[in-house]
Amino acid sequence: MMPKDPAILLSYVNTKLRDEFPSLSELCAALDADEAALREALAALNYEYDAGRNQFV
Repeated sequence: MMPKDPAILLSYVNTKLRDEFPSLSELCAALDADEAALREALAALNYEYDAGRNQFV
């Protein structure tokens, strides 16, 4: 289950991307998460996914 709080979600997702998953799409597939909804939730905090860095920045 993904955290609901956007700030905690950011930390959780970036940690998972750093330690376990080579891309956002693979993370979302493994966790059965909606990638568009995840991007939207973090965009509300002014974070966007950077594929080259494999993290939200």
